[in-house]
Amino acid sequence: MKKMKIAQVITRMDWGGSPDIVRMISESLSSSYQIVLITGLTGSPTVKTQNFLDEFKDNLITVPHLRREINLLRDFLALIELYFIFKKEKFDIVHTHTAKAGFLGRIAAYSARVKIIVHMPHGHNFYGYFGSLMSRLIITLERFCARFTDKILVLTELEKRDYLKFKIKALSGNDVILSGLRFEEFSYIDDKKKDEKRKQLGLEPVDMIVGLVSRLESVKGAEYFLEAAHKVAGRIANVKFLVAGEGSLRHDLEKQAERSGIKEKIKFLGWREDALEIIAVLDVLVQPSLNEAVCRVLIEAGACGIPVVATDVGGIPEIVRNKHTGILVPPEDPDGLAGAVIDLLNDSEKKLKMGEEARRWVHGRFRAGKMVREISEVYEGLAGEKLKLEGSQR
Repeated sequence: MKKMKIAQVITRMDWGGSPDIVRMISESLSSSYQIVLITGLTGSPTVKTQNFLDEFKDNLITVPHLRREINLLRDFLALIELYFIFKKEKFDIVHTHTAKAGFLGRIAAYSARVKIIVHMPHGHNFYGYFGSLMSRLIITLERFCARFTDKILVLTELEKRDYLKFKIKALSGNDVILSGLRFEEFSYIDDKKKDEKRKQLGLEPVDMIVGLVSRLESVKGAEYFLEAAHKVAGRIANVKFLVAGEGSLRHDLEKQAERSGIKEKIKFLGWREDALEIIAVLDVLVQPSLNEAVCRVLIEAGACGIPVVATDVGGIPEIVRNKHTGILVPPEDPDGLAGAVIDLLNDSEKKLKMGEEARRWVHGRFRAGKMVREISEVYEGLAGEKLKLEGSQR
């Protein structure tokens, strides 16, 4: 029986949770389907992703004009490029990922008469990111595209509720597919590796480590992490802070750390290929986001047995079980962040118990195999529906 030909379309395969999911889908399903990856230019992939792109090069199509930034001429050219790719390749399914690729890819696929169109937004921009005018435009575009999208796959129940709240529903409905990790990719991080990483980072055995692993942009709330760090440092002498990530606010955050007197206690590490190893050496991970769809770093922390302190926003409460696998606090609340961190650092038994509970919770719920299997079931179900519909119309 001929394999279904499926396109995975994403704006870029740079560092982040969405490219990681696309990588896992493409790798895991390539034996069952003919998978073709279509992406814009990729500038900063992880080594893992670059290895995948190299291995997948015979089934990789690059669309140079497909970029994250809005540019009407460039976006139009990307739309045309995608249309001709879809016409030539004759895909059975086009599965788009993220906002820009989702908008352009779905219009191009519909215009090229692709039979089945699936979209996975990986979080939405309906509120909390842009002004009201841009948010309304995004909602309008999503409603338009939903009219010819067979299935929308969201990563949290909140995301599903928000799509329905804004009257955005695919032809065959919106389904929740939980984000998954390959836990075998964590297995090499043992106690010896953690000790080596601490030494590499210049940390002493007695240091208690609190970390932020995030893009350094306003929506991630990093300034509140630094305010909380100042308060924690005033209460716990042997605490150190790690910030792993890059973004437009890095310089401002470094200045904030200097002004608050914690410059000697904090290390700005930039973007790190070894982010998992950094998470594994933490005592507590902090995620102070103002808005968040699915924060994979929280799942990664749980997989490493690290308790988290995070804001009670977006899809975070679906990952962090408050007072069981971590502590949730309101957004924009440095006092709440600091109090929760101090509570965990001062109670090692509680910290260890939460970390172990987080490990069990994550391993039972957020598995890559489960995620990929459910996506495959969506493909098969939609293909069956189309076949039945075509048969009834003969």
